Amino acid sequence: MKTIITIVLILAAAAMFAHGLWKGRKKHHHFHIGHSHGGSTLGIDAFAYASKMRAWNAGFKVLLATVSLILCIAFNNIYVSVAVILMMGYLTIVIGELELDHYISMMTIPIVFMVVGAITIAIGYSFSPAGQYNLHVFNLFYIYCSDKSLIQAAVLILKALGAVSALYMMTLTTPLTELVSVLRKIHMPQLIVELMNMIYRYIFIMLETYTRLKNSAESRLGYCDFRTSCYSFGNIASNLFVVSLNKANAYYNALEARCYDGELNFLEDVKPVRSWQIVFGISFICALCLIWFVTR
Repeated sequence: MKTIITIVLILAAAAMFAHGLWKGRKKHHHFHIGHSHGGSTLGIDAFAYASKMRAWNAGFKVLLATVSLILCIAFNNIYVSVAVILMMGYLTIVIGELELDHYISMMTIPIVFMVVGAITIAIGYSFSPAGQYNLHVFNLFYIYCSDKSLIQAAVLILKALGAVSALYMMTLTTPLTELVSVLRKIHMPQLIVELMNMIYRYIFIMLETYTRLKNSAESRLGYCDFRTSCYSFGNIASNLFVVSLNKANAYYNALEARCYDGELNFLEDVKPVRSWQIVFGISFICALCLIWFVTR
């Protein structure tokens, strides 16, 4: 049965890839972020607003991503994890039409942490031969691993990658204003929602300020050597704190000028959940449960 599930997943991945190629040929334009000084974080909101999945109901996307994440972690099954990775990537890249290189660049950082964490599980050391595979290092100790530890590391990596891909599907296709609206509808405490929104927005203010200060230092050869770089970094850090406080005050004054009374309200489009989306969501969740049942 596991062989059949493996073949089905391979065929599904091939079908998704073929659909992506076919859709890419029909697409005559590409979405790009103009400036990347602040890293991929600056593009998250832009990607969400440009996503073709933005027309989907935000609550449905949050529910689908959350349930997929919970099942991926709870089942602790390599086949379920692969299915979640494939479907979430397919929705984000092919259906949402996010550029593949942007998606890969965003996945690079979590993948590095996953691999480093998995290595500590897969590999051990001892002062005597142990494990199925071992290496004698400098005639001092042995580095060893086994088939079981390698499988555990692979399961951990894929499970974490599945969880991250589910979250990316949600954040890269749903603007923050819609996420805030979903949190309010599920009666999340208003203080938490407001703080989350303000802190998220303030991150961009600080990144923009840091980018301008760094570009100014670079134009004056502030990074020509290590000593100068340290000096420039210290100046930027101190100036960033002062400038950010001033910008925060201006940000709050702008809110008060618009009659801010402790609650941020946003206009949002009415996006009903389509019947085919409900069928798709239920079918995908049932498929994950079926995969887990036959491969446990």
